[in-house]
Amino acid sequence: MRLTSLVAICAATAATAGELPPPVSDAAFPEVSSAEAELGRALFYDPILSGNRNISCATCHHPRFATADGLPLGIGEGGIGLGPERHVDPENPPEERIPRNAPALFNLGAAEFTRMFHDGRVEVDATRPSGMRTPMEDEMLIGFSGVLSAQTMFPVLSQDEMAGHYSENDVSQAVRMGRITGEGGAWDLLSDRVAAIDAYGAMFRAAYPDIAARRDIAFTDISNAIASFIAVEWRSDDSPFDAHLRGKAPLEGAAARGMELFYGPAGCADCHSGPFQTDHGFHALGVPQFGPGKAARFERHQKDIGRMRVTGDPADAYRFRTPSLRNVAKTGPYGHSGAFPTLAGFLRHHIDPRAGEAAYEPLVDLPDGIGHGDAFAPLANAEERAAIRAAVELAPIPLSDTELAEIEAFLNSLTDPVALRGRMGVPESVPSGLPLDR
Repeated sequence: MRLTSLVAICAATAATAGELPPPVSDAAFPEVSSAEAELGRALFYDPILSGNRNISCATCHHPRFATADGLPLGIGEGGIGLGPERHVDPENPPEERIPRNAPALFNLGAAEFTRMFHDGRVEVDATRPSGMRTPMEDEMLIGFSGVLSAQTMFPVLSQDEMAGHYSENDVSQAVRMGRITGEGGAWDLLSDRVAAIDAYGAMFRAAYPDIAARRDIAFTDISNAIASFIAVEWRSDDSPFDAHLRGKAPLEGAAARGMELFYGPAGCADCHSGPFQTDHGFHALGVPQFGPGKAARFERHQKDIGRMRVTGDPADAYRFRTPSLRNVAKTGPYGHSGAFPTLAGFLRHHIDPRAGEAAYEPLVDLPDGIGHGDAFAPLANAEERAAIRAAVELAPIPLSDTELAEIEAFLNSLTDPVALRGRMGVPESVPSGLPLDR
């Protein structure tokens, strides 16, 4: 079939499916040098950035598991293994579990991604000296290339993710004492570790001319390199849906019918809009709360109020950021709490969130006691569950089982094998010589 015919077919399908987003172009992404991407790849997979030198960024964001970990709630410090098989180390259990599902990394380097994390606690803010709003507030360093760079470096400060338990190492001790920036702060300690390795020194000099001119390696250089690697490695715009948008191969069958529903009467595109299927906003959709909740150390509750923890606005209670749907068929479990193992299950909840939350049966087949005991049990507070339901913004959507299956087929068309595989891949080794998660 000639290309002009394919374009005509795609245009006709688009007319019936509502307004489709434009194809993704190179202009959406930053330019990254190969030297900077190679440096970022090494740092991403190197456990040297964790307090105990035993966890890397890849531990919870591995390409084998679609840049996440396949767990409802991840295990950082105090864990053994990789992906869904990762479990608690009985000799060194975590003091608290990671309270939210590990998000995927696809397309986070695109310029339109200006908010990071489920609650958007790292976001662009031109009124701040650093150009962004973060939990560090006025102490935030200047020099991060953007929000992706900044967000990559907050897990290294979390004792449950990468820093380690209190007093286990110099980094966790610095975090405990509130020393993050400046000489002797947690970020400075990690920078010194990296700078002390000759191979890293050579890589930084190759990537950054001012370091080659004898400037010291800064923590922001580390984070900027990792962000550049993520932007290159997991750019995702080579799916069947992208081929459809570019007029190369139209979607057919159930996927095409699902696209019509998604961009039409089902209303999915009201929030999952744009080229990456996200409005970057925050919405309360009644996802069941599961696990330890998002609480300060002095608090004793299991709730997670989402965006409200950032803004302080009660109107933001239980709102979470709209995720991009690229490769969504591969990135389960689903929801900020990882409450749904399957995409089909999450879609069924999504069409009537209030009823879905009320009928939710907790996961019972989770590793290492999640769901057993007070710390990791599903939310039992009836008043809190009622508040989650009351905050729901979405009216029930009457869809049949067939229509839900068609929407799922469309979501499968967002799967990009190139991005899932990664363009550079897992390195054979890293400059620190520490073992890799493979």
